[in-house]
Amino acid sequence: MSLFGAIPPPENQTAERSRPLAERMRPRSLDEYMGQEQILGPGKPLRVAIERDETGSMIFWGPPGTGKTTLAQIVARMTKAEFVEFSAVLSGIKEIKAVMAEAGRAQQYGTRTILFVDEIHRFNRAQQDAFLPYVEKGTIRLIGATTENPSFEINSALLSRCRVYVLEPLNEARIISLLASALADSERGLGKLDVQTEEGVLELIASYASGDARSAYNVLEVAAGLAASAAQPGSIPPALITRDIARDALQRRILRYDKTGEEHYNLISALHKSVRNSDPDAALYWLGRMLEAGEDPLYIARRVVRMAVEDIGLAEPGALAMTMAARDAVDFIGMPEGNLALAQAVVYLAVAPKSNALYTAYGAVLKDVEQTAAESVPLHLRNAPTSLMKTLGYGEGYQYAHDSEAKVADMQCLPDNLKGRRYYQPTNQGVEQRIRERMEEVRKRKGG
Repeated sequence: MSLFGAIPPPENQTAERSRPLAERMRPRSLDEYMGQEQILGPGKPLRVAIERDETGSMIFWGPPGTGKTTLAQIVARMTKAEFVEFSAVLSGIKEIKAVMAEAGRAQQYGTRTILFVDEIHRFNRAQQDAFLPYVEKGTIRLIGATTENPSFEINSALLSRCRVYVLEPLNEARIISLLASALADSERGLGKLDVQTEEGVLELIASYASGDARSAYNVLEVAAGLAASAAQPGSIPPALITRDIARDALQRRILRYDKTGEEHYNLISALHKSVRNSDPDAALYWLGRMLEAGEDPLYIARRVVRMAVEDIGLAEPGALAMTMAARDAVDFIGMPEGNLALAQAVVYLAVAPKSNALYTAYGAVLKDVEQTAAESVPLHLRNAPTSLMKTLGYGEGYQYAHDSEAKVADMQCLPDNLKGRRYYQPTNQGVEQRIRERMEEVRKRKGG
């Protein structure tokens, strides 16, 4: 269901009161619309386009509860266009064609159609392509709403014909203002119930909503119902939402997350970069965000192992052992107990000395593997288990390192076309400082 529903006629007040608070409180104009000043403030591109009736096809990209559906309806109302709402979850090609045919007939009579497609990213490529000819001919103005990055989820051909507007999560102050308005509004909100709140209740709800106005409205409506049920006859005020009642209504913080969507990648990126920047507090926070939102702990464990070898490497060889142990602990004891094993590993990685020397070295190796001739293994490095192979020179000239006092033979081990190439350049961080000193000693002994 969309964030704010269309206002029913005055005579249908019973049906109106049965609709969720979030639907009843839907803004009806840009003046009532809260937030998104970056695109709707005075002189901003979208507001100017709406006021001039010059809106083309658009994609509204933003998290749940930021008013994407609302904004589309306001655009239709201000531009006097027919508004058709379409759900990508419930509709297919057949329904698309039927809507397009109706829009074409309406256009002949001078009626413009705005087709709003909620969750447009759920349409497959063929379904998205079905919109193209109608968008190009101007039969419809398409407004798509998506919580996913359009660059990845919308056909490039369709995306090139639409302007993308990014909607941001509402801050806590905005949500508190919306909730206060809902409590005071006797026409559409909870004003007739005369519901009061303890100090800090609206702030509590707003902090748990994670920028989602719809969720905040839903919590407030549940809390109001609980307060009304708990109120004693003749009490003053009639109904009081206490912090305990608000917590009962909240149950659990609403964490904006999709294990297959962009927020999934945003959070794991934040975790990885916090570890890389040696910030254990930030790393723990992003880890907690992912775990509490329901992310697969073994996925996090795999990524943590990757951090150990990519950003720490031989500067602290114990990092790999620590992360593998955390992976095994999560697999063995499960959750929620396993979360502390991951937390321990993440903090260990964050405070460990950092080096990407091994990561860089292997990347350089892959580049040479791809771009240079794959020369044969030098004969002196080959085994010679048969007499024929010995006759052909296999193993000839090989120097056994243990026969030398320094345990280092002056012998070339790379093919001729890569002679002298150095891939691994240890840093002076942690154990790698000792490795660097040892490598310098070996090169001197080889005369390099």
